[in-house]
Amino acid sequence: MTKADNDVVGDDVRKVAELVKDIRIGMLTTTEADGTYTSRPMGQQEFEFDGDMWYFAERDSRKVRHIQANSHVGVTLSSGSTWISIDGTAEIVDDNAKKHDLWNSWVEAWLPQGPDDSSVVLIKVTGNSAEYWDTPGGRIASVISLVKSKVTGQRYDGGENERVEL
Repeated sequence: MTKADNDVVGDDVRKVAELVKDIRIGMLTTTEADGTYTSRPMGQQEFEFDGDMWYFAERDSRKVRHIQANSHVGVTLSSGSTWISIDGTAEIVDDNAKKHDLWNSWVEAWLPQGPDDSSVVLIKVTGNSAEYWDTPGGRIASVISLVKSKVTGQRYDGGENERVEL
C-alpha cells in the first residue's frame, strides 16, 4: 500500500469518526442460538471513535450471553441525515478503571447498582468495517434532491455512500 493509499484509508476512517461522534444511541445486533438476529438500543459511552465502541451491560443479560457464544456483531447508528452500519467483534470487559472512566448519570439510570458492582460489565465492540450513507445538508437537502430527481427524471442523488475498512 502506498502513502497515498494510507492517506485515503485514513481520510475514510476520519469521515466515519466524524459521522459517529454526535450519535449517542446505536442498535447493537447479536446472534441468537438459533441463528436469528436480535437488535437492541445501546448508549455509546466513548465518543473519540477509533474503531472501538463501548457499552455497559449486566453480566447475566441475554446480549452478554449472545456475545460469549458468538462475538460477531453489528452496530447501526443513525441521525436525521446519516446512517452507519458497523461490522465488528465484541468482547466482554471487566475493568473497574475503565468502568469508572466511562460511568455517567445516563448509565446510572439503567444500572443503579454502580460501576463497582460485579453484575456490571462493559461490552467493547471493535469495528472491522463500516458502511455509511451521509446526506450533507440534512432533510431539506434530501427533499430538494428527491424533487429534482422527480422533475428531471434523473436518478436521486442521496449523498455519499462508502464502505470503509477500520
